[in-house]
Amino acid sequence: MFNLAIDSKLRGCDLVTLKVGDVFSGSGIRARSLVVQHKTGQPVAFEITEPTKGALAAWLAIRRAKGSDWLWPSRSHSGGHVTSRQYGRLVDQWVGLIGLNPGDYGTPSLRRTKFSILYRRTGNLRACQLLLGHTKLESTVRYLGIEVDDAWSLSEQTEI
Repeated sequence: MFNLAIDSKLRGCDLVTLKVGDVFSGSGIRARSLVVQHKTGQPVAFEITEPTKGALAAWLAIRRAKGSDWLWPSRSHSGGHVTSRQYGRLVDQWVGLIGLNPGDYGTPSLRRTKFSILYRRTGNLRACQLLLGHTKLESTVRYLGIEVDDAWSLSEQTEI
């Protein structure tokens, strides 16, 4: 779940409601997937990296699930999926296990991770906007916490 949270860049509510068929086809784990976001109703695509494919393949081998089954089934509610609240508790545990303060991180932190790295490496806000599924560039700027100093730094690095 952790690997896919980082790869997919989905909100927690979208991650927990993935179906097996969203990441798996008859030939194996997909390289890319497309899901409709609950918050916006807009489709968002995401890639699945090789390490995540391996983790998902191992998980699905244990589960023996069908395409219409929840990818992350609930252990307490038959036929249901892991809740967003339970996912948040898992993130708290993961953060604590690596020695960080769970109060400083949450489910949005996992979603933001890959975008922050992508933005720092490329400075391409438009790519981040498209991958996040934001309709306004201002939302992406605010989401990534881009400051005026960041903009000046990028500008200074660009020679024409």
